[in-house]
Amino acid sequence: MTEPKAKEASKSELSLNDFNSRTDLVKTSGDDGEYNPADYRDQAKGQSTSGAMAHFLKSSLGSGILAMPMAFKSGGLLFSMIATLVVGFLCAHCVHILVKTSQSICKDIKVPALGFAETVEKAFENGPKRLRSWSKFAKVFVDASLMATYYAAACVYIVFIAKSFHDVINYDTGLEWSVRAYIALTLIPCLLIGQIRNLRWLVPFSAMANIFILITFGIVLYYLFSEPLVFDDKDLVGGITKIPLFFSTVIFAMEGIGSVMPVENAMKKPQDFLGCPGVLNTSMIIVVVLYAVIGFLGYVRYGDAVQGSITLNLQEGDALADTAKLLMAVAIQFTYGLQFYVPNDILWKMIAHKFNKKNHNIIQIALRTVIILISGGFCLALPSLEIFINLVGAIFFSILGIFVPSVCELVYLWPDRLGWGKWKLYKNIILCAFAIFALVSGSSASIEEIITTLTKKDS
Repeated sequence: MTEPKAKEASKSELSLNDFNSRTDLVKTSGDDGEYNPADYRDQAKGQSTSGAMAHFLKSSLGSGILAMPMAFKSGGLLFSMIATLVVGFLCAHCVHILVKTSQSICKDIKVPALGFAETVEKAFENGPKRLRSWSKFAKVFVDASLMATYYAAACVYIVFIAKSFHDVINYDTGLEWSVRAYIALTLIPCLLIGQIRNLRWLVPFSAMANIFILITFGIVLYYLFSEPLVFDDKDLVGGITKIPLFFSTVIFAMEGIGSVMPVENAMKKPQDFLGCPGVLNTSMIIVVVLYAVIGFLGYVRYGDAVQGSITLNLQEGDALADTAKLLMAVAIQFTYGLQFYVPNDILWKMIAHKFNKKNHNIIQIALRTVIILISGGFCLALPSLEIFINLVGAIFFSILGIFVPSVCELVYLWPDRLGWGKWKLYKNIILCAFAIFALVSGSSASIEEIITTLTKKDS
């Protein structure tokens, strides 16, 4: 058998840092036997299995882990521990079916890799005839959802940074500035770092952010075990009205669906992503265990006083605690550039052709400035970290992380590849129902909290 010509570098622009999908969909013809996408990956610059695992862990173990104690506060110790494992399994499964569907479609249409939006588009395009006309809409929907998700998460970042500096500076200096004042000040560095359009310039910021986050985790663990843990006054099961907030917070913390396809697309051996143990299974076990442990210990340590980030519960005025709060705030500030880059890259590719090329620079500057100021306006209107986390998790991550992968697999396998007794049909219906439940109940509970907060402010 002749050696596949595919050992050459792929024409697809596959970059781990490119969270937007930009695969060059050019079919390869004239191959003998079954098309193997791995043969057409860039073997020189592609990611190793260990490298892919490191990147996947990096994208999953972010600031969301610090919100897990708040989730346990909503769900109670026993319910939250069990539910965290269940949600972790569901998130891992949804990643699995998205990647598996993408790899199968790559074989069908003979391309080396597909991004998130292209995977959904091609699933519809090659699915049931009645749904093929929806393929373009499906792609635009995923891209729009990714943009909304990252812009909303950027609002969470702004509020977190402002709240951290507010707590430290006001306590240590005696100032009485409001959180809104710190949000306004936080927008200044955001306006600067948000203008960076080259990912290579963001690498040093990400590297420093990772170091600061590791140091912060160490300090948090020190405080968690600095005093005896008290279990007696903690709820085993939270109130029924708070359960939706638990799910929305955990989904926000655990979901990293936007980074999945770039990680898989950059691998030399994509089959290792879903293998046993594989990148996905190994990484998700580590992620779920760490999230469950931090959530459990954080709630036991601080009880109902726990805040949207556990760093905000650390002892005020203590040098080590202040260091942790400021390091985490700076780390999130450094990460803001990448968080803001992702949706802007998607948006600019959608609208760039409408403007004269000689005006692209000034238009990009103006566009990024306006978007950051609008984000700041939302934060000033509602400077509550907890509500932002719940709302973003309920609306955006429920759709992207659970609903879209389930629908994508269902459309691709329809009608005769749904397994024995069509069990995959019923499984995906259940997943979609859970996503809709998390969306409706979580957003409703969050909106109710928003109304309550605004009412208290007015009264």
